[in-house]
Amino acid sequence: MENLIEIKGVRHAYTTASGPLPVLDGLELAVPEGGFVAVVGPSGCGKSTLTRLIAGLMKPDEGEVWLHGARVTGPRATVGMAFQNPVLLEWRSILKNVMLPLEIVPTKSSRAEQEARARYLLDLVGLAGFEDKKPSELSGGMRQRASLCRALVHKPEVLILDEPFGALDAFTREDLWQTMHKVKQEEPFTGVLITHDLRESIFLADQVVVLSGRPARTQYVLDVPQTGPRDLDHLYTTEAAEMLAILRHQIEIAQGRAPADEVSA
Repeated sequence: MENLIEIKGVRHAYTTASGPLPVLDGLELAVPEGGFVAVVGPSGCGKSTLTRLIAGLMKPDEGEVWLHGARVTGPRATVGMAFQNPVLLEWRSILKNVMLPLEIVPTKSSRAEQEARARYLLDLVGLAGFEDKKPSELSGGMRQRASLCRALVHKPEVLILDEPFGALDAFTREDLWQTMHKVKQEEPFTGVLITHDLRESIFLADQVVVLSGRPARTQYVLDVPQTGPRDLDHLYTTEAAEMLAILRHQIEIAQGRAPADEVSA
């Protein structure tokens, strides 16, 4: 299968008063078209920097980022993004918040078609009937669902999710995992998920990439077996426990709390 996203030898450092602060050091990553990759690692290892590089919001100091065989040199309309903070405009209705990207990026569709698209997505994530509400009238989980719809409304080929469920309570977070899985079945895209939640990573992703500490490299890649539709019960199976143990061990290695040659339990 063709790789839609390719990260080739990417190095990046931030400028600080005390000198360059390296965050990525020769990072390599490939995501096949239609794939869903979760990226995990210690805090500060450059996960969010990686998303900005893929989106074209910043350029690497060295190396290359490619999307669909073309080098990324700036922002692209084919990339959608959702963050931990939904950042909805309080003076606009939920429907108009979802439609905002269609106002910014030129499209051939009519206003009626755009609205139909937004309403379809809101229905898909369980927000039918809330189209005319303002963000302040919705719960945190509902606002995040609207943010997801906004990221998908222009049918992006790549969807970047930067800890979108991190600020939510456990019950709401798990409910949104199931919603996200449903959306992926109905709205095919190539996904990159940044998360600190290892359970979230194996529930949503086909592959989990563990980054080393700062400056980060690709330390470990875990393939998540495809066993049909996923539900929360799968997170309590022996298979899931084994995957979580491997990932925790790799995080400990990245944090310097376990030797790299130690065998995971």
